[in-house]
Amino acid sequence: MQHIETETLREWLENGRAVTVLDIRAPEDRAEWSIPGSIYVNAYERLKAGEPDALTGVALPRDRPVVTICNAGKVSQVAADQLRQRGTDAFPLAGGMKSWSVAWNTAELVLGNATVVQVRRTGKGCLSYVVGSRAEAVVIDASLEPAVYSRLADQRGWSIRYVLDTHIHADHLSRSRLLAESVGAKLLLPAQKRVRFTFTPIEDSQIIAFGDTRIQAISTPGHTMESTCYCLNGQALFTGDTLFISGVGRPDLHSSPDESRKRAGILYRSLKHLMEFPPELVVLPGHASQPVAFDRKPIGEQLGRISSSIAAWLDSEVDFVRTILERIPPTPPNFSRIVELNEVGVLPDGDPTDLEAGANRCAVA
Repeated sequence: MQHIETETLREWLENGRAVTVLDIRAPEDRAEWSIPGSIYVNAYERLKAGEPDALTGVALPRDRPVVTICNAGKVSQVAADQLRQRGTDAFPLAGGMKSWSVAWNTAELVLGNATVVQVRRTGKGCLSYVVGSRAEAVVIDASLEPAVYSRLADQRGWSIRYVLDTHIHADHLSRSRLLAESVGAKLLLPAQKRVRFTFTPIEDSQIIAFGDTRIQAISTPGHTMESTCYCLNGQALFTGDTLFISGVGRPDLHSSPDESRKRAGILYRSLKHLMEFPPELVVLPGHASQPVAFDRKPIGEQLGRISSSIAAWLDSEVDFVRTILERIPPTPPNFSRIVELNEVGVLPDGDPTDLEAGANRCAVA
């Protein structure tokens, strides 16, 4: 049976083509992550058992193709076959949700003399950025293959001059080193002694100038001790995993309980520092808490509104530390191996989605 590749479905959704995405996974898998706009039918076990009427009664539009989804692309073949027998133009997604892990979409916003392209790994919620001014650009927190960023920059007449990370990531493999090497850009990372490859360190308050604009580094330890935010022309804050739209970064990865408590206090002070910035600054975080829709609407919020929503958390350091440690979500899968690879600066042998599949769990909300 003919399959639909992830890149094909991604392009269809990005371009607004009429298509029905039918998710037939078990409820617990659907709850973990999904494709925005998909229709859900709890039919996995019946399809796996070969029941011929597993999808009987499912109403689907007849004027568009149907792409069936499972975890790895096997049971969805059964679903597509049953639909085709009913006369529906149906195809399974090759590789299932595992392959969908690297699907992405974009949104764009203009801030003064800079244009920000938000690049969203829709399944994992990873947010990276291409920021352009005149003919130059920087990329922040690259989480997709380098060709994605070079193509987005080329389409806008930009040459990538710098590649930055906000911290050493634990939930996805950083592609920043590969991107910098592939386009001949300078790799800038927060000053630290964790990584074991060559980079140019960024210190607190350092200015990165490109085109007609500039970015200033702001040291914000807590999520990790090297975590750094970047302020674009006093108009936007790229906050990585320090501050989200509706939560803050977790301080416990790669640390003991005592160290987590210490880092939570450090995170409190970093957040209090960020709240001193003008409230109209747009916060552009490193992750979204839900799968990202193909709606071209940037994920961001004014700092003042976020400050109001978490104001009670920041009343005292003692209360903040207790609240954060009580709300820490489950540990991200495979985070130790991902951190190890990010510190070495290489991708694993084989398919990297084996390590990265699933939603991110970097936020405490």
